[in-house]
Amino acid sequence: MAKLTGLSKTATVERAVDRLLAETVAPASSAARMTALLDQIHRIPERADAFDPLDWDRQGLPR
Repeated sequence: MAKLTGLSKTATVERAVDRLLAETVAPASSAARMTALLDQIHRIPERADAFDPLDWDRQGLPR
């Protein structure tokens, strides 16, 4: 792999480890942050005077 990329063996291993971490750790932490954000949004109370300017059909799509 080092010969193919032109990198040293150490740099090749470091790049592989960085890529593996980005693929496995980052998505999990991103998902956790998104879940926390959605939990905060769901705690916002509905307002009785809220106005939605769009008319929605039965499938939940704007008309």
